[in-house]
Amino acid sequence: MGQIVCVHGIGQQVAGEQTLLRDWTPAILDGLTRAGHAGAATADDVVMGFYGDLFRPVGERLAVGDPMFTVDDVALGLEEDLLLAWWREAARVDPKVAPPDADTLLRAPGSVQAALRQLSRSRFFGGLALRAMVSDLKQVRLYLQDQQLREAARAAVGKLITEETRVVLAHSLGSVVAYELLAAMPGHSVRALVTLGSPLGIEKLIFDRLDPAPISGLGAWPGSEDLAWTNVVDCGDVVALEKDLRPRFGPRVINMVVHNGVHAHAVGAYLTDELTGAAIAGGLYAY
Repeated sequence: MGQIVCVHGIGQQVAGEQTLLRDWTPAILDGLTRAGHAGAATADDVVMGFYGDLFRPVGERLAVGDPMFTVDDVALGLEEDLLLAWWREAARVDPKVAPPDADTLLRAPGSVQAALRQLSRSRFFGGLALRAMVSDLKQVRLYLQDQQLREAARAAVGKLITEETRVVLAHSLGSVVAYELLAAMPGHSVRALVTLGSPLGIEKLIFDRLDPAPISGLGAWPGSEDLAWTNVVDCGDVVALEKDLRPRFGPRVINMVVHNGVHAHAVGAYLTDELTGAAIAGGLYAY
């Protein structure tokens, strides 16, 4: 098993372990090189915890792409709330996106359609098909509300974490999977949790739904006192609405800000940054 266990984010239902590793592995090695730690790991040290197939509809294993979702498929509750939260954040960081008005925030008729229309104009979501945006919303909701799927996702990653594992590297929704897994795995040997573009700090929508549940507004620490948790975020990353995780998980979280350009949430841009490389190296060298 690898010293570095990777956990992917949303929208990977038609990918697979090796497909993702083709992109992740060289980017990880580049990040280590940028941080002055070339040779700290090899491709053989990197494995992918893959759970994307849990979101692939049964009976469509050979299908390519997402189901043909439309505006009407955005469900009330978590999906609509998260969509409007994305819109607010996109408007804050991108002048091309018109902000939602007060009526929209009160769920005025057409608010979902308006949100999707505005997000399609943003540099963050630009080029992403409407059906893909709706599919991503549904994946977040399913993970948080379908306990069987949640446990299966955690199991898919958990089987890769052994005594050899030193670093868990998680992107987007994968950071929720990784956090919950490690928080519920006492005595694990992981020395560094590195989260990239994480939505873990979004109060009510994500944070308040975590398992194990937060106590008195503070999330459980996902490991021993020796665990180093580094949260890496781009200020323009719409998925990572709450950039600083310390108010939710305590002052031990190390928050790093990177600049990914127009690809604010792209995992490759996160991985090649020297700050990410340094966080990974710290876990590899820790004893």
